[in-house]
Amino acid sequence: MSRGIKGRTKFAWETARLAFEPLAGEPQKPELVRPGELGVTFIGHSSFLIQMAGKNILVDPVFAKWLIVLRRVRRPGVEVQDLPPIDLVLQTHAHMDHLNFPSLRAIVDHTRSIRGKAPEIIVPHGVDDLVAPLGFARIHTMRWWQQFTSGALRIVMTPSQHWGKRFFVDDHRGYGGYVLESGSHSIYHSGDTAYFSGFQQIARLHPKLALLPIGAYSPDSFRSVHTTPEDALQAFLDLGSDCMIPMHYGTFRLSKEPIDEPLPRLLAAAQHAKVADRITTLREGETLLLSNRPSAQPSADPAGQMIHS
Repeated sequence: MSRGIKGRTKFAWETARLAFEPLAGEPQKPELVRPGELGVTFIGHSSFLIQMAGKNILVDPVFAKWLIVLRRVRRPGVEVQDLPPIDLVLQTHAHMDHLNFPSLRAIVDHTRSIRGKAPEIIVPHGVDDLVAPLGFARIHTMRWWQQFTSGALRIVMTPSQHWGKRFFVDDHRGYGGYVLESGSHSIYHSGDTAYFSGFQQIARLHPKLALLPIGAYSPDSFRSVHTTPEDALQAFLDLGSDCMIPMHYGTFRLSKEPIDEPLPRLLAAAQHAKVADRITTLREGETLLLSNRPSAQPSADPAGQMIHS
């Protein structure tokens, strides 16, 4: 049997084994912030609750147990019914492990039941038709370097090196990440991406906190659209951020590396680079709280269209 066939067989066997194991982890109720604080709650995979500028924001929320044939390995850290009412959802791209219809419908229903009004959603260009039937109060589409403002919150859509298709014919769908800013707080969620020179451009926005993916990199061909832990660390150094939170690992078996490999590799690389104290690993359901500090440096504004809410 060839090495390639053996590798595929091992991957299929491991994926099937994980599908029958009990889910790990227990959901928690998210810690709520006080005025002026930034709260970042890790839900799992690339899903986060961000409390910022008086708004509750979800990024790539996926609460589903199954994605077609892929089953979660760990439970979401927060259940939908325990979320605060959501003001805004950010979608980085249309892939099924990032844009999940049942999760989005549940978020809309949950927020409407509390507030009587559905949240708004931001999607990359070409993704609006997918979320149009889900009941959001308003859909905003963005391209790279465009900006969205709502009160004290500013969001800039950033480039990534990935792809946006949900189906084979979806060449028109966009993808990217987001930098969110308010006062002294700034946070970058990269979405899915390979390592690329664009991180040095995104650094002009001076994100203090960087949420970066560290999984789904094997075989090596996957590095054209995903970062290894070492690639993600180099992206963090390029960005010049104060702190990195790893994501996109340990929830779904998306590629051939062992599911528990990415985080130890990242921590070893960070130790070697003498930046281990700047890596913050959040367990599912755990919230990082940051108080408001005087802004050290204003963000550079790349040329782009301003979108107001």
